[in-house]
Amino acid sequence: MSTHGSGPRLIIVCGLPGAGKTTLAKELERNLRAVRLCPDEWMDELTIDVWDEAKRTRIEALQWKLGRQLLELGQAIVIEWGTWGRSERDALRIGARALGAAVELHYVSAPIEVLFERIQRRGVENPPISREQIQQWANAFDVPTAEEMQLYDKPLKA
Repeated sequence: MSTHGSGPRLIIVCGLPGAGKTTLAKELERNLRAVRLCPDEWMDELTIDVWDEAKRTRIEALQWKLGRQLLELGQAIVIEWGTWGRSERDALRIGARALGAAVELHYVSAPIEVLFERIQRRGVENPPISREQIQQWANAFDVPTAEEMQLYDKPLKA
């Protein structure tokens, strides 16, 4: 895919908890003067349980509605949802491209032990996340393939 210069750009940051999504997303937000959309932060601000999947789905839908409006205005946005499944990433890519936006995909990963250590160190999850949960999530995560990565534009900045 060709790299667009300036203009609307969707940047999807995907990975498991503790992989470094927020660190990367904040760096991209700062470097590209983008708007970052993170459901965990909205849920925390609204005192919604981050484990409430129905409410998370509604927050993400609201964020995507806002994201599409920002793309239509020519803004760069960073989506930090985890986007574990390819179908979810495909829907975002196709939706953004329909608006004339460039689309980047950034996949961040780390070994299970590193993920577990980072999650334990940050200590914000209640109840705490176990190694077994992380392993189950890793097994369920649809890692982007080289073929999938070819569907995205080259990053402006890493």
